[in-house]
Amino acid sequence: MATTEKGILNRLYFVAAFMFLFAIAVGIKLLDIQFVDGDHYRELAEERTVRSFKIPASRGNLYDSNGNLLATSVPKYDIRFDAVTVSDKDFQNNIKGLSKELSKMLGRSTTYYSQRLRQARANGQRYLLITENLGYSDYLKIKSFPMFNLGTYKGGMIVEQRTVREHPLGKMGERTVGYERQDENGYFTRVGLEGAFSSYLRGTDGRRLKQKIAKGQWKPISDNNEVEPRDGYDVISTIDVNIQDIAHHALLKQLEDFKAEHGTVVVMETKTGEIKAMSNLGRTEDGNYFEKRNYAVYESHEPGSTFKLMALTAALEDNVIDTSAVLDTENGVVRYYGRPVRDSRRGGYGKISAARAFEVSSNTAFTKIITEGYKDNPSKFVNTLYDMGLNEKIGLNIKGEGQPRIPHPKDKNWNGLSLPWMAFGYGVSLTPLQTLNFYNAIANNGEMVKPRFIKEVKEWDKTIQKVEKEVMNPRICSPETAKKLQEIMKNTVEKGTGSGIYTPNFSMAGKTGTCQVEYWIEPGRYIASFAGYFPAEDPKYSCIVVIHKPDRRIGYYGSTVAAPVFKKIAQKIYTDTPVMDTLPSLEVQNKKVIDDFETYYAKIEAEKLTMPDVTGMPAMDAVSLLENMGLKVNFRGTGRVKNQSVAAGQKIKNNQQVKLNIG
Repeated sequence: MATTEKGILNRLYFVAAFMFLFAIAVGIKLLDIQFVDGDHYRELAEERTVRSFKIPASRGNLYDSNGNLLATSVPKYDIRFDAVTVSDKDFQNNIKGLSKELSKMLGRSTTYYSQRLRQARANGQRYLLITENLGYSDYLKIKSFPMFNLGTYKGGMIVEQRTVREHPLGKMGERTVGYERQDENGYFTRVGLEGAFSSYLRGTDGRRLKQKIAKGQWKPISDNNEVEPRDGYDVISTIDVNIQDIAHHALLKQLEDFKAEHGTVVVMETKTGEIKAMSNLGRTEDGNYFEKRNYAVYESHEPGSTFKLMALTAALEDNVIDTSAVLDTENGVVRYYGRPVRDSRRGGYGKISAARAFEVSSNTAFTKIITEGYKDNPSKFVNTLYDMGLNEKIGLNIKGEGQPRIPHPKDKNWNGLSLPWMAFGYGVSLTPLQTLNFYNAIANNGEMVKPRFIKEVKEWDKTIQKVEKEVMNPRICSPETAKKLQEIMKNTVEKGTGSGIYTPNFSMAGKTGTCQVEYWIEPGRYIASFAGYFPAEDPKYSCIVVIHKPDRRIGYYGSTVAAPVFKKIAQKIYTDTPVMDTLPSLEVQNKKVIDDFETYYAKIEAEKLTMPDVTGMPAMDAVSLLENMGLKVNFRGTGRVKNQSVAAGQKIKNNQQVKLNIG
């Protein structure tokens, strides 16, 4: 018995010791949680119930060069209702008035909103959606409604603000304006002006504390933000919405008329490099056109005959040809290594000058110019093109610029056809904007300026950064070469391949281009282009039009497909947008007019020395007339002049006294 009791007692001691040690362990753990890991656990608990949410900053506005909005951020508000936080008294006193006001604003019946709010109250809903996408004025209005005007806690109103990017131009210039988007993995896609200058537009995000009220639902703790977002800067672009509208519609109509696959137009200010318009339109499966890709910037392709300007510039600079040199087009066909080079005109052009070869776009003449001029040293031709920067990207702010390609004799794929084919724009590759940049330099007397898309970055009225003209190459060719090429391009429009767009009303200069693509498809597909500038005498704007794969049954030459778009743009700019800001002097040196004026002036001066008859005139009129003639007038009274001290017709002197009898 004693042994049994002793065993029981030992067990009790063991249990007591275990309980004692367990109590000590719990105490130690509590102390550890309280003083060592307390902050961690408090943060963890707070993270699960209270969390800091990002408030995206409002992006800055994007403007055109005249202050018209291209893109702007508009705040939108979603309104929700916490049916639990409102007291019974406040709920009952205000539900009728709130339902009535919601009905007026949102269109449904008062009963609908009353029942919905009461049901949410009965079910304990804390995140009931009332309405969404409200503008700022409607948000202020709903905030003043009964119950909601009591505030976040007493009134149960939950406000969630979002920022929506809107583009007033709509689809016009959509790809040029662009966007910035972030995917679920945090990666950004930046397109166009919005993407290129996002560092200015983006701003700094704010923070706002929210409390978890239900599964997946968070309610703002207060109406105020812990960190206020800082709006982005405003960016003033070089785009002119008037010119953009002209370019967009001119391109769209031509694409529709010729059932083309896609096309692009760029208009650039010659002296500054400012891009005034850029339109890129591609055809959808249903035959409509919209801004699919920025073809002007990214699409590098064979330019065809527009490259003849680059080839001729190099030949003139290297002194291998002069514009007056005569070439034989040999009935319109010449062969290199068994491959024919043909002119578009059957039978060729006979014997013509190099200048005329450019004007009529003779392929045979140009292959002769380049192959005969550089056959012993083809690297010289290519190096001259390199010196003019044709093998390098422009270095645009807008992402995705295509890589130009100018093959070199040192390349592995260089062959006997490379040099003659380069002469008329095959085997090389440029983007439309790179081609335009070269044409603009010739129009600018050899100075190549960098195309630019923004003028200024501002914060309200404060200028943060001003973007000035940037010269890429002060002289891609001599002024003499530039002048010769300008004259040839002017003749191309007046009496060459561009004569179809000639008008005596305003002058243009440029070059047509027609390039065959997809040679393996029968019948072939083509790229039609026209690059040039206007006015021809004092270039204000340069412009390029490139249209891909028009329906060849309707037309495919650059002169018939692309050149008319160039003319429409130039004509509309002349009509709607004054090219010159000043008027010519109105002073005309005409001897007969001057003699007639001097005779008239002498007669007037003679008559001025004779006293006029002022009797019967109102006193004030008579006094004014006589004093303007230099007389000193004495008079008394009011009314009309009865008589005068100096008779009419008598000669008078300056400062002579005259008395008038007024009555």
